[in-house]
Amino acid sequence: MSSPLARRAQKMRLPFLTQKGQLEVPSPTEKDLLKEDAGVCVFKDPHEELHSLPQPYRMINKLVNLLFDQSWEIIEERDRLREAELSRVQPTIYPPVFQSKLNNVPNCMAISQDYVFIGGAKGFSIYSLYNAKQIYVWDKLKVGVTSIWATDLGTEVLVAPVDGMGIIRLFYLYKDGLFFIKTINEADDTSKQMPCINLEISYGGDFAAFLLQGAGDTWLDVYKLPKESWLKEVEHPQVTTNPKKKVKQPQLNTLDPMASDNLEMDVNVCFRGDVKLSVPVHIMKIKPPKPITGTTFKSPLEVFAKVEGCYGLGSGHNHFIKDSQWEQQAAIFNAMYKESLDGDSEEGPPSMATFHFLLASCVIQMPAEVKSPSGVAGVIGVHWMGHHNFFLYSLNRTLKDKVEPEGVWPCAAPIALSLLSCCCSYLVLACEDGVLTLWDLAKGRNVYPEGPVTSQVTCVVLCTDASLHLVAASRTQGPTIRTLVERPAKHPDEAVCAVAPVQPLPGMVLVFSRNGSVHLLDVAGPQIVCGFAPPRPFHLAAPWKPVFVVSAHQPYFLLRGDRPDGAEATSEARDIPKSVFYFHFAAYPLLEDISRNCSIPQADLPGSASWPQALSLEERCESFLQKRFQKLEHQVKEQEHWTRLRRYSLLLQRENVKK
Repeated sequence: MSSPLARRAQKMRLPFLTQKGQLEVPSPTEKDLLKEDAGVCVFKDPHEELHSLPQPYRMINKLVNLLFDQSWEIIEERDRLREAELSRVQPTIYPPVFQSKLNNVPNCMAISQDYVFIGGAKGFSIYSLYNAKQIYVWDKLKVGVTSIWATDLGTEVLVAPVDGMGIIRLFYLYKDGLFFIKTINEADDTSKQMPCINLEISYGGDFAAFLLQGAGDTWLDVYKLPKESWLKEVEHPQVTTNPKKKVKQPQLNTLDPMASDNLEMDVNVCFRGDVKLSVPVHIMKIKPPKPITGTTFKSPLEVFAKVEGCYGLGSGHNHFIKDSQWEQQAAIFNAMYKESLDGDSEEGPPSMATFHFLLASCVIQMPAEVKSPSGVAGVIGVHWMGHHNFFLYSLNRTLKDKVEPEGVWPCAAPIALSLLSCCCSYLVLACEDGVLTLWDLAKGRNVYPEGPVTSQVTCVVLCTDASLHLVAASRTQGPTIRTLVERPAKHPDEAVCAVAPVQPLPGMVLVFSRNGSVHLLDVAGPQIVCGFAPPRPFHLAAPWKPVFVVSAHQPYFLLRGDRPDGAEATSEARDIPKSVFYFHFAAYPLLEDISRNCSIPQADLPGSASWPQALSLEERCESFLQKRFQKLEHQVKEQEHWTRLRRYSLLLQRENVKK
């Protein structure tokens, strides 16, 4: 038997609900309520005294519980995502149709006509687009090719590779011959070398522009390309030989044994270094705009006299604001926004420019004597990094002419990006404040349009937060914005890194994600149509900056696959440093009908006969009178037709009355 002290201790340890004896719930009365209100009722857990821990064990207990709670939330989130992934319909993943096995790393790619140009370690290679067979290799450089451009000139192709030193070389591909044209910016003294950081070739290959930078200076060189002379010179070549120097023809490089099956070529290209072609003509040198400073004019009349014919109006340089006013305004601004300013960082001269060759249009104000042929670029538009203005320069000039913009389009914020549509009809300016400006350049091609002007453009916008949006504008109505891909807040690996339009498939874009996936997105849905992936174990080594190219006219796109590292790489994959994979949209059952039925309409191509031309007033009046006469003639014939019907009806009525 236990002592009374032990029984009392045991009774204290037992919880209140486990004590012996039957508990009865008393009926509530008014007296009990008064007693409860008079006292303070505190309900305590009987185990609280036994479970209380001293510090620091209580803090450790809280941290451990918090860790378990967070881990459980992560487990539930992963389970939820796994269930959603299993329930979601996975798109069909298509493999490539061809593979080009390369010994060197392909740094860049370009497609023109039926040829694929791949820049490598010491030059560039030419492949067939339809069977991935190698045609020719030009590898006479000491450094690799970092970027390459290829422009269709009709039956010829203009190739412009840029090496690691920023040197540009122009090549001319005609039938089975590769001709060297000129090195644009090579200097004898390497310290005076001006590397090229960007270039652009106009549609049709009539003009080319090269952005050069070096020694603290930057400018844009514009050249006129004599493509008509090139065609005559290659059709009737005049071989030039130097008796002191023997010209060595580069031989066709062979592939490695792994790609020996690709040596069966239908076309053999040889290098024609003995034929000299005409060099491009330098017509313009555009420098960055000077910073706006105080005026040097003494009267407002001098300001207006400086602006000749309103050309260049809007650049901000011709004003009547003094230096003291600039300084006073800057002091007021710095005093008001001192907390928001990031120190005293002064902006240097602009070092980067984006430029586009534009077709002649009435939207762009040009001199009356300047006339450009149909489908040929007549204007180059330039905007510099950190500047608000989009400058327009006429291409109908020589190097001796003074370089001043014929037109200026000012924006409310600095222009960050710009893009020209493939048909050269629409221009998009994206400013740093998030505002998009859409220009319809084709609207003004006819001075006197036949009917109401209609403009409709759809633009896919990739924002800095990896969200994808569709902006559509129609006529004078406000634009509509629709989100295609949301910002991946919880899963950064699904962020969209690059977007490319597929011109042979209107309304389709290729979407490259950070996790290495490539999908074809239908923006009308929006919905993912299918996906593309290189065969295992190849993958994208840098999915945030994929190396790919999409053909503008053929249903092909090329993607670089990198050699895998680690134990999963097979012996065959280890022997192949890099590969280029060919994807053919028409070869896949899901896209076969879409690719066959969709093609670029000829009316959307520049230079097409369907483009309305600018008409003079006399031609417009003559056309108006002809159409008016045809309309009156049609009305007369229609009136005669109704008169005959009435007469015939009256005759029938008379015959019926007689009967």
